[in-house]
Amino acid sequence: MKSLQATGNKLADTEVQLGILEVGMDGTYQPIPFQEQLLQHGLYPLKPTHISTLQVNVGKMCNQVCKHCHVDAGPDRKEIMTVETMQACLAALDHNPLISIVDLTGGAPEMNPNFRWFVEEIKKRKRHIIVRCNLTIIVANKKYNDLPQFYKEHGVEVVSSLPFYSKERTNKQRGDGVFEDSITALRMLNEVGYGVEGSELKLNLVYNPAGAFLPPDQQTLEADFKKALYTDFGIVFNELFAITNMPISRYLDYLLQTGNYDRYMERLTNAFNPAAATNVMCRSIISVGWDGYLYDCDFNQILNLKVSSGEKHISQWNQSQLNNREIVINQHCYGCAAGSGSSCGGAVT
Repeated sequence: MKSLQATGNKLADTEVQLGILEVGMDGTYQPIPFQEQLLQHGLYPLKPTHISTLQVNVGKMCNQVCKHCHVDAGPDRKEIMTVETMQACLAALDHNPLISIVDLTGGAPEMNPNFRWFVEEIKKRKRHIIVRCNLTIIVANKKYNDLPQFYKEHGVEVVSSLPFYSKERTNKQRGDGVFEDSITALRMLNEVGYGVEGSELKLNLVYNPAGAFLPPDQQTLEADFKKALYTDFGIVFNELFAITNMPISRYLDYLLQTGNYDRYMERLTNAFNPAAATNVMCRSIISVGWDGYLYDCDFNQILNLKVSSGEKHISQWNQSQLNNREIVINQHCYGCAAGSGSSCGGAVT
């Protein structure tokens, strides 16, 4: 057995990064296969139910460097989706009318120079568009100040991370000044109708735990967020998504550096919920990397675990193969199947 050596490097130990093995309390790696959990509940191999969502990472460049970002995004990242790859995504939509949702993410997706053109082209195809907006991008530069109006004109659903409804906890996780800028951006979105009762403009917030623990009950937390943000700032929104932190990338660094990796993995393993595993988002989603390669989810994308089907690039989209593929799983998948489950839309049970 190998001994645990927490390097503090973002790649950490290769086997830990890929989620192949868990770290035991005695400091040695001890295998706890996620596959075995699925087998016990008749869920292996895990297969798609349908493909309704195309999630597209248009680039890893971001104006923020958040501590728990699983994409490892930041201002220094140069990976940006090209127009040619975007056109391949549009071609896939043209040939697959059952894909009803396009979920745009990054980095800060708005920093891709062709972002607005891409949104306009998707809208022409009458798909529902979700943008994962970090809020601060709206106030980061004057050229982004009109994003709330742009989103309104195209009926975009805005999903934004807000670690907590207090300045201290948010800035600790995402950087100095982030909370204040986020509040300003939320007010700008409210002003054009986002999150307002009776409006069709959806504004949803995302909560990630700040430490090595699972998120609390989503409905209870949503009520707390709504009360605090309205009372203190007059801000309204539609839903709160509570998402479990995945033990990969920067969050993996945090777990290793603080000695919490084995304890966190034990919590995830012990909280395995077969109902959550049945409804994991990878059964209805395809994730497209900035370079056009296909993954079962954006977590697999970060780990470079491509889809198991023969054609692995968006330019070679094969609906039949993707519908019948076996979903690639590993130890990090416990994050989506623990407790009430976790997805890009929050709890799944």
